[in-house]
Amino acid sequence: MASLTVRNLRKNFGTVEVLKGIDLEARAGEFIALVGPSGCGKSTLLAMVAGLETVTSGEIWIGDRMVNSVAPKDRDIAMVFQSYALYPTMTVRENMAFGMESRGIPRAQQAETIARVAAFLQLDQLLNRKPGQLSGGQRQRVAMGRALVRDPELFLFDEPLSNLDAKLRVDMRTEIKKLHQRVGKTTVYVTHDQVEAMTLASRIAVMHLGEVQQFDEPEIIYNRPANIFVAGFMGSPSMNFISAEVTSLEGRPVVSFPISGGVANLPLHGDVAERVGGSRKVVLGIRPEHLSRQSQNTRGKPGIAEMSAPVELVEPTGAETMAVLKFGELEVVGRFTPDEAPKAGENMPLAVDMTRACLFDPGTRRLI
Repeated sequence: MASLTVRNLRKNFGTVEVLKGIDLEARAGEFIALVGPSGCGKSTLLAMVAGLETVTSGEIWIGDRMVNSVAPKDRDIAMVFQSYALYPTMTVRENMAFGMESRGIPRAQQAETIARVAAFLQLDQLLNRKPGQLSGGQRQRVAMGRALVRDPELFLFDEPLSNLDAKLRVDMRTEIKKLHQRVGKTTVYVTHDQVEAMTLASRIAVMHLGEVQQFDEPEIIYNRPANIFVAGFMGSPSMNFISAEVTSLEGRPVVSFPISGGVANLPLHGDVAERVGGSRKVVLGIRPEHLSRQSQNTRGKPGIAEMSAPVELVEPTGAETMAVLKFGELEVVGRFTPDEAPKAGENMPLAVDMTRACLFDPGTRRLI
């Protein structure tokens, strides 16, 4: 297995700069995800790693080889596409064997490899079927099987689950994670779905407008996002953003913002006050799950601030309940357990977990 290193990679289509100096490294055996909205450049980056797009400037290294000018077939990679890209007139067995056949691998070795990979992916009963006789999930497993039989140094996945229904996507996410745990190959996975990125990857590169906004472990990206874009993109429902001001109340630093009937003053926790550096305008970021109903468990707990807010809308989802709350003129989303679920029209007593709150600079939009 090999590492992947991308250094100051740039890509122009005419006068349009699509990638603006990308620096990334996937360690040998690591699973990294490239995530971001449509048009952010993630699929272009993957295509450049695969050799399907030329490099305007910068370097791509697979292991100890710079591969900028190396043909795709010589990069020792395997790619799984969004559209599966299976040959419709060939059987599953023939689709999986095609790459080995073109490389002149002996038939006996082909048969042995296909049998092993088919058993691993539970395709052994489907080898004589054609793609049109398979479900979407089965076709995706065939596409993965075709990549696996090559035993490459690097696996590339380009939004492989986007054509599947919601339940099948969850099932296939599990299959891909199991696949990586068993095979242990370096993997780069492109998706616009932040849940896929969070559940699959050991590290995530969040991209926007051709730049990497943050590259880190999922927990760090979720809990300490580098900027407002990352904070808003990662998480569903999205983080709530509140225009506020850091001031002092009774000698304690607080975050203040207007609410119905007055002002909310939420005490800062930990070393945040030192990082803020005195009174200033900020954007307060609070994730929906960090709002809860006041209770005996929250009262007096360090870092928990109390306030109340009217409930405008309630959305039960079974395991949890979403609610839209009014913080003055601003609508804020909260995620609650069924036993603390609010009712529409209620003035809900809230406990705000300020140990998990984020403060952003409203000018630079970066985390303070």
